[in-house]
Amino acid sequence: MAEQVGDQDELSAVVGDPWVVRSAFEQLPFVAYATEGPDHRFVACNAMFRGYVGRDRMIGARLRDSFPEAMGQQIEPIYDQVFTSGQQAHIRNFRAQITLQNTGEQVEMYVDLRLHPRRDPDGRVVGVLVDLVDVTEQVRERQAERQRAAETERRLEQALDVITTLQRELLPAGVPVLPRVQVSASYLLADTDTAAGGDWFDSLALADGRVALIVGDVVGHGVAASATMGQLRVLLRQRLAATADIAAALSALDTAAAEIRGARASTVCVVLLDPTSGKLEYCTAGHPPPLVLSTDGGFRYLPATGAGPVGVGRTFTGASTGTAELADGELVLLYTDGILERPGRDLPGSTVELAEAAAAIAADRAFRGDTDIPAERVCVQTLELLTRATGHTDDITLLAAQRVTAPPPLNLPVIADRTALRPLRARVQAWLTEARIAQPDAGAITHAIVELATNVVDHAWIDTAAQQNAFTVTAALTGTGHVEVRVTDRGRWREPAPSPDRGLGLHMTSQLVDSLRVDHDETGTTATVTHRVSRPARLLTADDLTWATTDRKPVPADFLLILDQPFAPGPRLRVDGPVDAATVIEFDREIRTAGSTGTRSLTVDLTGVTHLASAGVAALHRLSALHRDNNTHLRLYAPAGTPADTILSLVTLGHHTRDPDMAA
Repeated sequence: MAEQVGDQDELSAVVGDPWVVRSAFEQLPFVAYATEGPDHRFVACNAMFRGYVGRDRMIGARLRDSFPEAMGQQIEPIYDQVFTSGQQAHIRNFRAQITLQNTGEQVEMYVDLRLHPRRDPDGRVVGVLVDLVDVTEQVRERQAERQRAAETERRLEQALDVITTLQRELLPAGVPVLPRVQVSASYLLADTDTAAGGDWFDSLALADGRVALIVGDVVGHGVAASATMGQLRVLLRQRLAATADIAAALSALDTAAAEIRGARASTVCVVLLDPTSGKLEYCTAGHPPPLVLSTDGGFRYLPATGAGPVGVGRTFTGASTGTAELADGELVLLYTDGILERPGRDLPGSTVELAEAAAAIAADRAFRGDTDIPAERVCVQTLELLTRATGHTDDITLLAAQRVTAPPPLNLPVIADRTALRPLRARVQAWLTEARIAQPDAGAITHAIVELATNVVDHAWIDTAAQQNAFTVTAALTGTGHVEVRVTDRGRWREPAPSPDRGLGLHMTSQLVDSLRVDHDETGTTATVTHRVSRPARLLTADDLTWATTDRKPVPADFLLILDQPFAPGPRLRVDGPVDAATVIEFDREIRTAGSTGTRSLTVDLTGVTHLASAGVAALHRLSALHRDNNTHLRLYAPAGTPADTILSLVTLGHHTRDPDMAA
């Protein structure tokens, strides 16, 4: 006892009085705390930490019991690593979601996290000492800055980033949108340099109704590897489309690879999935095997088929493939070895880590609110969770597909009146959302349907006595990845007469979609639209992994709003909402009034226009002519990529993509 007292006195003489030290720790102006043991029980928490996480009493509680909602975010393994290795860890821009105990509010934060091994007098690691700095504001500011600069980056990308552009050109722009399978893909460029890589992915609907899923990897990096990858991808896609036979397609690929420089020993995993039965056939040609995930957190790796890589003279036969079955709601994940061969990870441990992280993400136990599409969650969040602590030295490709329930087809009877256009557009947009069809395909299909419906309203019964007529709009998502739309009426067909401001509807529709066919006879008219739909693939860099994906853009109001902008350097209007047959009279009147019927120059900001129909285009033609006749200017402003810019470019109606008043 006397020795302990003596030791305490000596420690106090060096460190300070225990009560003073405790008070100083409590008042530290940054978050600090300590844990003990392999289960990471809190043994010291300062006031800043308790206030930061909204919890008063934590001493003695385990990390996982205090923050159960965050366990799917791969937080505890970082503590495990420090505790077992005795090496400190420093992770910047660490994203975490926790629930504040005192308010019940779920918050998302970014922190710079430092974890240090805590040792006893004999030097043994007994716990972890943690300090962190909240950098949420700085990260959010960077995210906001990236969003503001997104358009500039897109324009500079082709000129300044040849490598990324090369990858985008050689890889598919997207994956098909299908009724029974949701497919998503992501590609993360290597973190160590900006060299192009040889990873690739592909997905296509086959003639027999199955869906082909492909992930491959060419040995090496650089432009040559990318060029080789591009050749192999196209060849394998063509052979699968022609034969729907894995062995035959891989045999052809093996033969061709012997003649393609750099293709030797390329690996590839091919899966053919029957969306209806869930049966899948697959081959792992020197490639890691597929991972099957369920939305309840379960997982299983499929057995490797034993087939070797292509380009080494192997013969692929039916024995080279395996079979399995995917239940409703389950996902199959294909990946390249870059996700396994991360710095500081051995292959067995990394394989387990991938499965556990992907399973938690599929079950929505990691970052909630990013997206409600499990396949997309797995492809993006897996990259964020597994690379943020280790980094990555190789490209990483993920391709996920989930069996889902097909969206029901759309079948709408519509009253032939302009007042029916707004509810029609709303119903169509709701159906497209249910079918997981995103922009720009959703915008093109909506525009086409509203244009065809407007054509029916204005022309189908123009020569008949006034009565309440109706027509039908049907739409369905096909197994080939197309949306097929039919607008059918029982009225009289009238030949369109195109001119600068009339008869633009059918012309615009034919330009917006892949195919438009109009059939008519004495019983009526049917306009059929066919349009291939796809979901963009995510081509990412390390910086992209911290981009906020939880912020949702508000759904634009489906009514027309026209406001004067008095702080502009001259007369100016801002237009928001749809400009179509139902709103064009108000639109025309407001612009004429603001421009004093063409006698003074006027800027019209069309940034917020959600739908610019042929009726609106015709009105703009008339208004532009009115201003020209009065030697004044009608300046139309529609930023690049907006719905108004798309339509005005389509009909070659002059407009500004940069704010003309700012330029002035």
